[in-house]
Amino acid sequence: MKIAIVGTGYVGLVSGACFAEMGLDITCVDTDRKKIESLQQGIIPIYEPGLSELVRNNVAAGRLHFTTDLTECLDRVEVVFSAVGTPPDEDGSADLRYVLEVARTFGRHINKYTLLVTKSTVPVGTARKVRAAIEEELAKRGADVPFDVASNPEFLKEGAAIKDFMSPDRVVVGVDSEQARELMTRLYRPLMINNFRVLFMDIASAEMTKYAANAMLATRISFMNDVANLCDLMGANVEMVRKGIGADVRIGSKFLYPGCGYGGSCFPKDVKALAHTAHEYGYTMEVIEAVERVNERQKSVVFEKLRQLLGDLRGKRIALWGLAFKPETDDMREATAITVIERLLDAGAEVLAFDPVAMTECRRRFGDRIGYAADMYQAAEGADAVALLTEWKVFRMPDWSRLRASMRDNALVDGRNIYDKQEVIKAGFRYSGIGK
Repeated sequence: MKIAIVGTGYVGLVSGACFAEMGLDITCVDTDRKKIESLQQGIIPIYEPGLSELVRNNVAAGRLHFTTDLTECLDRVEVVFSAVGTPPDEDGSADLRYVLEVARTFGRHINKYTLLVTKSTVPVGTARKVRAAIEEELAKRGADVPFDVASNPEFLKEGAAIKDFMSPDRVVVGVDSEQARELMTRLYRPLMINNFRVLFMDIASAEMTKYAANAMLATRISFMNDVANLCDLMGANVEMVRKGIGADVRIGSKFLYPGCGYGGSCFPKDVKALAHTAHEYGYTMEVIEAVERVNERQKSVVFEKLRQLLGDLRGKRIALWGLAFKPETDDMREATAITVIERLLDAGAEVLAFDPVAMTECRRRFGDRIGYAADMYQAAEGADAVALLTEWKVFRMPDWSRLRASMRDNALVDGRNIYDKQEVIKAGFRYSGIGK
């Protein structure tokens, strides 16, 4: 089976490499010529554990190809996946220009029945716009070529994307024809053999499922952050509260970890887009809008705690441990680190940062406005405070005596609650966590 995947970001490249690993013939398409040339040379533009090896192996096996031109492979493929970006507009709505451009290119050049599957996260109703764009281009050609559209939203977690693809909780597929259903069944048969669930539904429900899932997870995070902030004021320990409510089987323990806010390419964008979609239909999703407000406020919690511990931050040196929005990725989109760095610089502080993989991305964003360390201890040399922003494994068990000896002052803000408060205090630090 031969398929094309348009877009070589996290979703497109991971999906392409994993489908190729399952034995399919995959052509990944991207209009960025430099990115395609790099991929052809085995250079991966994103950091994702295991992805480089997967790409190299499948290129060598002749199952994975890269091109800048969708039209050169359209006549050979049965399915085209659209995995292009849907960045938020200023009003929070999803920008569909790239999705619709793929649809128009598809309509201009298909010569046989082909299925176009949207893998990008898109608002409910996008499939109708995609179908209309294809039909418009076919009409311009005076062509009567059969096609279908489908929705197959992805639920990959950055840092664990390959495992998530190969061993998914579920695969959601929205179709409106039996032919499309049969094609998607063939495509995902290897997963079905292993008893993974492929959930077929109508297209609108599939589109909504992705937004609703991400919004629910974001809601749990913001809820716990709200609880943690109240615990701070009350003198309660949010870790005890988390364990207490997580033991309730109706609630469960996942996504109940308070911290300094969520970021990344999905949660912030999708929460905004869902709220905007609701407004388009004359409805206000008050819970979802509150989730976003809480998260934006939470991104400043670390800065406020630093100010509580150190007072005036002008001239103070702050070490930041972690820059990416989560571990195992170099992605800084909507990362808490961006807010913290900007507020620290505005306050006149000196910032020295370390992250295992996101330093290049941080340099792209901030240049030489901050300093960059070779490791976590170098970042802390002469620092007045250390602030943990990303819970990389390398930060989990610091040498507290070495750290304290290298610092000018002794403040530590644990933005992800990974340290034992009493242990840190015993080591000679002033500790501030999130809700404990």
